[in-house]
Amino acid sequence: MSERPDSAAISKKVNPWLIVGLLWPVAVLNYLDRQMLATMGLTIKADIAELRSAEMFGYLMAIFMWVYAFCSPLGGALADRLNRKWLIVLSLGVWSAVTLLMGRASGYSELYRLRALMGISEALYIPAGLALIADYHPGPTRSIAIGVHMSGIYLGQALGGLGGWIAERISWRIAFQGCGLIGIAYAVVLLALLKEFPRQPRGQQNENSSGQIQKIHWMPFIILILCFTLPSLSGWAIKNWLPTLLQDRFALKQTSSGLLATMVAAGSSFVGVLVGGRLADRWSVLNLRGRVKASACGLFLLAPALVAIGLAPGLPMVVLFTGVYGLGFGMFDANNMPILCQIVPERFRSTGYGLLNFVAISSGAYLTPLLGRLKDAGVPLGQGFALCAIPALVATILMATMRLPSPKIIASSQPAN
Repeated sequence: MSERPDSAAISKKVNPWLIVGLLWPVAVLNYLDRQMLATMGLTIKADIAELRSAEMFGYLMAIFMWVYAFCSPLGGALADRLNRKWLIVLSLGVWSAVTLLMGRASGYSELYRLRALMGISEALYIPAGLALIADYHPGPTRSIAIGVHMSGIYLGQALGGLGGWIAERISWRIAFQGCGLIGIAYAVVLLALLKEFPRQPRGQQNENSSGQIQKIHWMPFIILILCFTLPSLSGWAIKNWLPTLLQDRFALKQTSSGLLATMVAAGSSFVGVLVGGRLADRWSVLNLRGRVKASACGLFLLAPALVAIGLAPGLPMVVLFTGVYGLGFGMFDANNMPILCQIVPERFRSTGYGLLNFVAISSGAYLTPLLGRLKDAGVPLGQGFALCAIPALVATILMATMRLPSPKIIASSQPAN
């Protein structure tokens, strides 16, 4: 795609990697603040009796997901219409304030309302942040730029494991309050340094440089929604229930189970997004479907890993395949926005990603308390993990067979086959 006249000017004023660097800490906080609840569960349950039911704890995690899911399309639509810098600063500031208040919550109902408010505020960030990075990286660095940003998400998930350690040795309230204060301070930094990428007026965004009308290609978009949603079921199971699975099956304490689950899963995903992003960028130079093929390679690792996590008899095997799962999921995760950019026109990128989030997280919000109910009924969590391999396998097949529109139909930085 040829550059717009103002995009060349902005690229001389702002280093595209500076934008990735500024948003990377936001990605860390985005997942750190939401993930700590899962790893501090035992300590919080000691203070708040309602959470001693696995189903009630599942509902507390799920309310964030439901609200986040339903607000994601709205967040995407706002990002396609408003200044994304201000939207990102607002999102970070509000969810950080909510995190701070969670450290002062006195009961289940207050935590429940705050988790819901966190879902609203965090839903504004990801569609805006990813679309802004995609604008600053229009060519063969798009997947690795997205991947570097996503590595922040996985670092935040891994650092969430420290929540259990802080909760046991200091206080779960201090953990929430400290992260909230850091986020509020960094929102001020973004306010001063982050720059929006100039976009054409919406009335002029329906044509590319060749005068061709850009259209949403619905069939690959629907397939991408399915490919995004089906693996996300297992992704939310890993995030929300893997520490509990390790506690139940191997009698691990909260600190060790939280650190092991988050560090291994998120650490391997950290590597996966960088490997998947770099592989996809190199592959895309040779083939229109390069990013799709790199994503499919990652998805291929998920199904066998999930079966092993759920059913393997020993802790070392579970840890090994948790790492395999994380690596594959990271390779897949780095390429969803870049693939979306090959399917929908620029003016709908944030909205499109918001819709992906809506469907995927809604499914995860249903699965999370369901696993809790099954656990209360005596069904081991490992069986639920193993069954998640089925949708992951379906997603692998769909991604591997996905066909993208020709660059002659939709403007793209990718070459033809």
